[in-house]
Parts: sequence; C-alpha cells; structure tokens
Amino acid sequence: MVTDEKPTKPIPKLKGLPFLGSTLDFARDPLAFLTGLQQKYDRLVQFDAVGRLITLTLTPEDARYILQENNKNYVKSAAYDVLKMFLGNGLLNSEGDFWRRQRRLAQPAFHKQRLALLVDGMNRETAGLMASWKNRDLSKPLLISEEMMQLALAIVTRSLFSSDVKNHLENVSEAITTIIQTAYKEIFNFFPATRNWPTPRTIRYRRAVRKTEAIIYEIIENRRREPPETRHDDLLGMLMETRDDETGEQMTNQQLRDEVTTIFMAGHETTANALSWAFYLLANHPDVTEKLREEINMVLGPTDLPTMETLRELTYATQVIQETMRLYPPAWIFGRQPLHSDQFGDYRVEVPKADGMLICPYLLHRDPRYWEKPETFEPEHFLPERVKNRPTYAYLPFGGGPRLCIGNNFAMMEMQIVLTLLIREFDFLPADSKKVEAEPGITLRPKGGLRLRVRARHKAGSPVS
Repeated sequence: MVTDEKPTKPIPKLKGLPFLGSTLDFARDPLAFLTGLQQKYDRLVQFDAVGRLITLTLTPEDARYILQENNKNYVKSAAYDVLKMFLGNGLLNSEGDFWRRQRRLAQPAFHKQRLALLVDGMNRETAGLMASWKNRDLSKPLLISEEMMQLALAIVTRSLFSSDVKNHLENVSEAITTIIQTAYKEIFNFFPATRNWPTPRTIRYRRAVRKTEAIIYEIIENRRREPPETRHDDLLGMLMETRDDETGEQMTNQQLRDEVTTIFMAGHETTANALSWAFYLLANHPDVTEKLREEINMVLGPTDLPTMETLRELTYATQVIQETMRLYPPAWIFGRQPLHSDQFGDYRVEVPKADGMLICPYLLHRDPRYWEKPETFEPEHFLPERVKNRPTYAYLPFGGGPRLCIGNNFAMMEMQIVLTLLIREFDFLPADSKKVEAEPGITLRPKGGLRLRVRARHKAGSPVS
C-alpha cells in the first residue's frame, strides 16, 4: 500500500545503452523483456526508453492505487497519441472534465437493458457466419483470426448502425485494415516526430482516415435529418438520444464521431482477438470443449438461440472467456503519466524525472503469486471461491477504476454468443503441431494469423443446420 513514509531505498533500475536505454530489448520482444523483469523484481523496476524513464509496476495493489485510489494523479501516457491519430478525443483518449461529461453521456447506452436490444443482431450475424461455413470447403484449415475479425466487424457495425448501413461500411474494410496496421507499427515507434513525415505509409493512412471519417459523418448527418419520432435501437441512436443531466446538452457531431469511431475500431479488434485465442485454446483442450458443450446443451438445447436471460446461465462459457483473456488479454499493457511525484511503500516515483508508469495485465495474469498453474488453460481459475481469494486487480482484462472499459458488458455478451453458437455447431481442431505465438502491439494478436481445422458437427438438413 502507499504510505506517507519517506523512501528508504531506490527503485531498481536497469542498465542500458546511452540514450536508447532498454529500447531495443523492449521493441525486439516486449513479452520476453517484461516477463524477465517480473521474474527478477517483485514490485517496481525502472528502465530507460529513448530518454524516457519508465516505471513498471508488478503488483495488483499498485495497479489498484494508480487506476482507482489515486487515479486523479495519473493521465493517459504518450503512447495513446498513436490511438488519438484516428480515434480522436473519445472516451479512450480524453481526460479530465471533458472525459467525465462524455462518460456520463455514453453510459446509458451500455446499460444491460439497452444492450439486450442488440442480442438478436449478434445472433443473426453469427448465424450468417455458420451458414457460410457450412457452404464452404472445410477440408483446408480456416484462418480463424480473419474469420473472427470479419464477424466482430459485422456485429459492431450492426450494433452501432443497425443493418441499414452495412453495405456502406463494407466499402471501407480495406481502409480499416490500413488504419489498424499503421497503428500497430506506430505503437513501437519511439520517434513520434516521424509520424508526420509524408511517407507512402502515412499517405495511405491519411487517405484511409478521410474515407472512413466521411462515411461515419454521413451516417450521423442522415440520422440528424430523420423525423424526431424515428427511433433506432442501436448504439448510435442511444448516443444521439442521451442528454447531460446537468446541462441538457447532447453530443455534437464531432463527439459522436469520436465515440462511434472508438467503439467501432476498438470494439471489433479486441473482441476478434479474444475469440481467436478462445477457439485456439479449445482446439487444444478437448476436455474443456466437452464440458462447455454440456452446459450449452443443458441451457440452450440443440436449437435455441441465446437471450439476455440464458446468457446469465452460461457460467462455464463465461469462465472459458475469462480464462482466455487471462492468458491472452487483448489490452495486454497500458501506461499512465504521473502528474505529481508519488510514494509506493519504500519507493518514490519522482516527477518530472520519471516519465511514465506501465501496468501490464499480461504479467499480472500469469504471476504465480496470485494464480495456481499460471501457464495452464484452466477455466476453473474463475470459480467464485477462487476469485474471492485473489486480489481484484490481479485480473484486468478491461482495465480498472473509473476508466474501466465502458464496453465490457457488450464485449462479454458478444463473446458468449459467438462462442456458444459456434462450439455447438462445429468442431475446432489444431491445424498443425506448432504453438501459435502472441504478437504484442496495440492488442495481443496471434502472430502471423491463427489457422484451425473446422468441421461441422451436424449434417445438412438436421434441426440446427
């Protein structure tokens, strides 16, 4: 815990190269570099990265302190400038009073009773994927990471804009890919000034941003022109309806654009990666798959679609998803910038000397101090009695404190639906004996994509085909 005691010992600090510090080691293999620090240090450790002094936190208690107990002393780190390039000043990037107002305005759209209106669309999009698989040649492995990316994109499109603009947004899939790929490359660019250089990559990126922005603004303007009585039970409609309780104001087009873009981009990228890892883990753990199918058959039977009520009964499916995000958290690391010097037990983080704090869910989720069999895929890690005996901030798939991801319930609901429907209808098997590596960027992707063999479990013409 943080105390008022004076520091009695210096924070351990790595020796590195002049100016570059540990930049090259971190950029070459971030997971190996950080895991090595976790194995050697128990609370805090510092290293230099291109002239910046970074402090890595290694305990749930310090993560809780930064994200919750003293959160007003910490703002988003400079790394979020990469995301701001396209996402603008939405909830993910904004700070202070503006963030608090936006959070108040957006929160009602993510209440569970409003999310219940989106279940049918999620079921429909997943059913569409299942139908396409049953009409395809499945003799060769499927690139599951791409299949999940397209499905998650379809679901977030329908959830945000209903189905009337689906064809509209299919035209920007290439632009979205360009934006994501650029952001992935920029996350480890330690020389921010180069982001504005007119390189071919930058030019392609800016063109993709303009194209996507134009379509989103057009959708918003079309909604503005509709009669007042027209109602859309989608996230955009909910965001446009909401008013600030204190001022009565609604979101401007710019604010809507930023929030919609944040949900649109972050909402499908993170969920798609988590689902890809889930099917990879299930393909390699048939015992877990069978236990999951037993629950699905008991709750949904052979043909029923999930509802908001039955999703609550799919407790083992929830544990499978939670365990997947423990081993492969989409938001695997995030940074905070301290505004003032702060005390961590016997250690003191000095401002302006210390430039940033890192919290790494990937490390916390695999720390043997808090997890039995930390490297093993075991959904029972999330049995209620085991959860109760663990520090809350030992598990941070959606962050924590006031800035807990506003879309966490949306994401969990989507993953439950996709997982249960696909596992009920298909067998997932490893494509080969190679272990898939994690590629850390903005999210934790399967390196080189993830391929699995997929086999329909029911013949055409059966009740669930």
